[in-house]
Amino acid sequence: MSSSHFKIPRIVTSLFWHQPILFFLGKWLLLSALIGLCVGSASALFLVTLDWATNWRESHQWIIALLPVAGFLIGCLYHYLGKDVEAGNNLLLENIHRPSRIIPLKMAPFVLIGTLATHLFGGSAGREGTALQIGGSIADQFTHLFRLRPRDRRLILIAGIAAGFGSVFGTPLAGAVFGLEVFMLGRLQYSGLFPALAASIFADLTTKAWGVGHTHYHIPLVPPISIMPVLWTMLAGICFGLCSVVFSNLTHGISGFFKKRVGYPPLRPVIGGALVALAVFGLGTTNYIGLGIPTIVESFTSSLPPFDFALKMLFTALTLGAAFKGGEVTPLFFIGATLGNALAYFIPLPMGLLAGLGFVAVFAGAANTPLACTLMAVELFGADCGVYAFVACVMAYFFSGHRGIYGAQVVGQPKHLVYGHHEGKRLSDLRTNPKKQAHENL
Repeated sequence: MSSSHFKIPRIVTSLFWHQPILFFLGKWLLLSALIGLCVGSASALFLVTLDWATNWRESHQWIIALLPVAGFLIGCLYHYLGKDVEAGNNLLLENIHRPSRIIPLKMAPFVLIGTLATHLFGGSAGREGTALQIGGSIADQFTHLFRLRPRDRRLILIAGIAAGFGSVFGTPLAGAVFGLEVFMLGRLQYSGLFPALAASIFADLTTKAWGVGHTHYHIPLVPPISIMPVLWTMLAGICFGLCSVVFSNLTHGISGFFKKRVGYPPLRPVIGGALVALAVFGLGTTNYIGLGIPTIVESFTSSLPPFDFALKMLFTALTLGAAFKGGEVTPLFFIGATLGNALAYFIPLPMGLLAGLGFVAVFAGAANTPLACTLMAVELFGADCGVYAFVACVMAYFFSGHRGIYGAQVVGQPKHLVYGHHEGKRLSDLRTNPKKQAHENL
């Protein structure tokens, strides 16, 4: 009798002590469901319209000649109406670090229109940047609607980013970790773990509920784990990391050149668009513009020209550096997969495996998100490649240094003790003061 007498009070006491946790889970389950529903629906609309734009361009390739006109219109849209959202992904990351005013909802339609125009008229760009901005700007509106506190706003932005990433690629686990990993180099924001995971899952389910699918990739052969394949994977990962550095530096360099030489912002994409269009007609192929999904798929099974990755890098860096809208990630998938395909001539690993490793590892180096990219490999290619993907992503992460495509990333924990003085600094600050940083390293 005494034993049964104390069972109920213990249960009640346990629930009492866990009440804050239950409240947190309930609150963020509701908010994440709302974010996932809205962002997942927006991603579905974006993917459908992007697919239409790509197909229409390929059927009417004359429209590529109008890329400079599209660039001028995109430039005017942001110069006259969208200066407060022009920073894009970096604006989201900056608000996670230092919350300020609510991100304007117009970020979502502006980046959607800009990205569709970029793809329709023949620019080389991706879709992740659009998804993140749509997700972050939509999610941030709930801050005002529910009068959330600043610490909750940080979590809601993380949830929005995770929802956008997870739904646009069909990788909810990678989306959740990406939202936690992307804004702080070397550290994870574990307080946002549940909101990011829930929002990413809800968004992915919503996109699928609209009947929108994703590209399927397959690695035909994954060798058993042993010393030599792992060592070769490490070498490949170093190559992928160095490639990500070249891409980041090239894109930022072209962007800086345009800003320095062309004072009127709407003219920058006009010049960049003209150069891209001339290059497309000069080469006589559209393989290096748009998303490049067919080439990515082909890289897993067929030998491709070894210079494919370099040409895609040039087209993408010129497009984004000239201030066209879109993301870097899918082009990075293309660059990584085709570089892996080329490395198969020298590295004795299966071509499909090298293409898959490059697919995720170049992105891991450029975005400084090795954990998210490893999960993406598992979700896209299957668990058999998980160890190889992790090795490649970690090597790419370390060899990319404190550089990347997101200038607002803050160094939370340096990649090496010799760079301890970089802690707390933004990547853009390290990039704009290279001489000062080199002096500090001495």
